[in-house]
This record gives sequence, structure tokens and C-alpha cells, in this order.
Amino acid sequence: MTTHGNDSTSVSDFLLNCFVRSPSWQLWLSLPLSLLFLLAMGANVILLITIQLEVSLHQPMYYLLSIVSLLDIVVCLTVIPKVLAIFWFDLKSISFYACFLQMYIMNCFFAMESCTFMVMAYDRYVAICHPLRYPSIITDQFVVKAAVFILARNALLTVSIPILSARLHYCGRNVIENCICANMSVSRLSCDDVTINRLLQFAGGWTLLGSDLILIFLSYTLILRAVLRLKAEGAVAKALSTCGSHFILILFFSIILLVFVLTHVVKKKISPNVPVLLNVLHHVIPAALNPIVYGVQTQEIKQGIQRLLKKGW
Repeated sequence: MTTHGNDSTSVSDFLLNCFVRSPSWQLWLSLPLSLLFLLAMGANVILLITIQLEVSLHQPMYYLLSIVSLLDIVVCLTVIPKVLAIFWFDLKSISFYACFLQMYIMNCFFAMESCTFMVMAYDRYVAICHPLRYPSIITDQFVVKAAVFILARNALLTVSIPILSARLHYCGRNVIENCICANMSVSRLSCDDVTINRLLQFAGGWTLLGSDLILIFLSYTLILRAVLRLKAEGAVAKALSTCGSHFILILFFSIILLVFVLTHVVKKKISPNVPVLLNVLHHVIPAALNPIVYGVQTQEIKQGIQRLLKKGW
């Protein structure tokens, strides 16, 4: 805390006070959470190295997958080590600016991952619905342009949330009832009216994520329609296998997000620890499962990882 001349108290740091009503949660959550974190880090690093070293994987689809892995690594490193430090060493304090930086990274990279899934859905749409034109549409240049779009759109459209929250007047209370610096968990500590923050969070989230999910749904609707028209034997199974891994990743991403939203809708009927837990798990479970799904489902990646591991041994 710092005190100014007008006798009002301004917050210089926050305390992340998670699972305060159920301290035992920290104990039994720390082991699986640390294992998930190590799995997410290890699996994504192996996937990135495999795509880098295997010439056969130097294709637009795998470049897009590399973007997802990079985003997952950054989000995990931003959230999980701090949560584990709280669980193991009771290091609840986080500086004012570090809190809002964490908020920005979570919002920005979460939206970037959603946007990347949307681009990947378009990639699968072109591959199945316009296979002859795929090499001329989905090129390395397309991936570069898509990466710039993903970065620019989400970096610019999410920056207003932490800036507005940081400009609020925090006049004393500094205990965040969460494991992370989520926007509404922080801004509700302010003495100011946070209606604009709530509206911006709602509008921004549904504009970015909602538009991505609509376009993903549209892409898969068109893919399904095209697949059902295929008459050659085995053509349907082959076509669906090319986008099965991507569809599973989107399910991970969407289902956890949906459950998180629903728990907030009915939060008066459930333990307040449940949304906090889901908020933490949403930053590590998809990151841990994404590379595993692609490694199991995609033959080229599986073979590349096997060759990489043999070289390592």
C-alpha cells in the first residue's frame, strides 16, 4: 500500500487469495496441476522441435499448429507458476503492474488462440471443399499474413480491458478472491463504478470469441456438407480424418469455456471455488492435451516425434 497526501490509500500490490474457504484444495490440487504444467510444457516443446526439424512438416497446417503451441506455452508460463507459488510457498503478493500485465496476456493470448483455431478451420475448409486450389490459396505467405492478423487484431482489441482496469481508483482493498488477475475479480475491488469494464469485457469477449466460433461452425458445416456428397469408398473417413484432430482441439477449448461461463451464470448455486478452479484449469488442460491429440491423430507428427526421440536416445 502507498498513502498519498489526500489521505486516501492507493494499492501498490494485490494479494491473490484463492480457495480461502477450502484451504485443503490447494494441497490436493498442487500435484495434478504441476504435472499438467510439466506435461503442457514438455509436449508443446517437443511438438515445436519436431515441426522445426522435420522437413515433411514444413506445411501451412503445421505452422498454424506451431502458433497454437507457442500461445499455450506463454499462457501457461504466465499463470501456472504463480498459482503453484501460492499453493506451495504462500506467495500471494503480485505487484500492481504485474497483475495488469498478466490480465492483458491472458485476454490477448486467449483471443489469439481462438483466432488461430478459426484460421485452421478455414485451412481445413479449403483442403476438403477446394482441394485442387489448396496449394495456391494456403501458402507460406498466407500463414504469415494470418499470423500478422492474429497478432494485430487481438493485441489491439484486448488492450483496453487492462488499461481501463488499471485506471480505476483502488482505495484500500487489495485482496483478489482468485488465483489469477481476472478482470472482474480485480476491478470489483475498485471504489469506482465498473459498469463500463463489465460491458467492455462482455462485448469484447463475445465479439472476438463469438465471431471466431461462428466462423468455425460455418466452416465445419460446409465441410460436413461437402463430405456427405463424397461417393468414393473410404472418401468420407479420409476427409474427416484430416480435420478430426483440429475439431477435437476446438472441443477442448469450447467445452471448458462453456462450463466456465455456465458456472458464472449459476454462481449463487455452486461453491465460489468452482469458477476459480475452472479458470485455472482452462489455462493448462487444453495446453496439455492439444499436442497429445495431434501427436496421436496425425501420422506425420507421430513419426516425426518417434524419429526425434530415437535421435535423442
